[in-house]
Amino acid sequence: MRAVVLVGGMGTRLRPLTLATPKQMLPVGGRPMIERVVAHLAGHGVDEVVLALGFRPDAFTAAYPDGCCAGVRLRYAVEPRPLDTAGAVAFAAGEAGVEETFLVCNGDVLTGLDVTGLVAFHRRSGALATIHLTPVANPSAFGVVPTDGDGRVLAFVEKPPLGQAPTNLVNGGTYVLEPEVLKRIPAGRPVSIERETFPALAATGRLFALASDAPWLDAGTPATYLAANLLHAAETPLPGGVDSEAKVEDSVVAADARVGAHARVARSVLLAGAEVGEGAVVSDSVLGPGSVVGPGASVAELSVLGDEVHVGAGQRLAGVRLPEP
Repeated sequence: MRAVVLVGGMGTRLRPLTLATPKQMLPVGGRPMIERVVAHLAGHGVDEVVLALGFRPDAFTAAYPDGCCAGVRLRYAVEPRPLDTAGAVAFAAGEAGVEETFLVCNGDVLTGLDVTGLVAFHRRSGALATIHLTPVANPSAFGVVPTDGDGRVLAFVEKPPLGQAPTNLVNGGTYVLEPEVLKRIPAGRPVSIERETFPALAATGRLFALASDAPWLDAGTPATYLAANLLHAAETPLPGGVDSEAKVEDSVVAADARVGAHARVARSVLLAGAEVGEGAVVSDSVLGPGSVVGPGASVAELSVLGDEVHVGAGQRLAGVRLPEP
């Protein structure tokens, strides 16, 4: 089976980490996010992935020059201009010559979803499109999807006002589509799959959805990106650059990062080449590639440092992003 994976966005919610790096090329537990997404698909029989590219396509082609990721063949479809979600799907599927049932995934969603079961449900229902649903505490930030007893979608409500959502089941970002859906996406302009394509399909009665309580995380914000990494903290060994007198707790530290004597790093992520000086404290934060926290400094409360940001000795930062997005 083939899958289109959407990786073309600017990653604005994760800035400054994404000012130069596509979101899906950021590491999660020491492995690029895209590799974790593709590996999960591979476990459910996907043998070719079409990357729908936009921002910095060269980062993906440079990382996988042999056209293979997590053992899966890659094809690249670079949008000539931003086409939004449905437009990107139609463009990528067209470039790859997709003419059969296929999957679509958001490249920043990390999930344990039973994709095989989703496809089987789709085939049984006779749907043109099937959406994976996941429960969330605050559905107002997502596309909310009420269904009938058979799983037929009754409406598609994109980001309803707080307290007005008809259900807590939201669009989980994994879809099964029939090629006929591609004919319903207008060419030549941006088209939103959430605001245009799915509501139109729901009106025909051919849009279905399947709920699952499988692990699910939209890793596209600083808080959720940090959380995604910390899920892998226990399995990520500390590198040799951590001083024996430093204390590192529940954190992910890149292989070439350094932590000085008497420094403390807690519930944080240190990306490639980051450095924490002697006696400094980093907690609940993300240090971007090559960033430096000077001796005795403190970085806390979901602060995010971009590439090669330097925090001076003794400086105190809390809840900041540098450079500012």
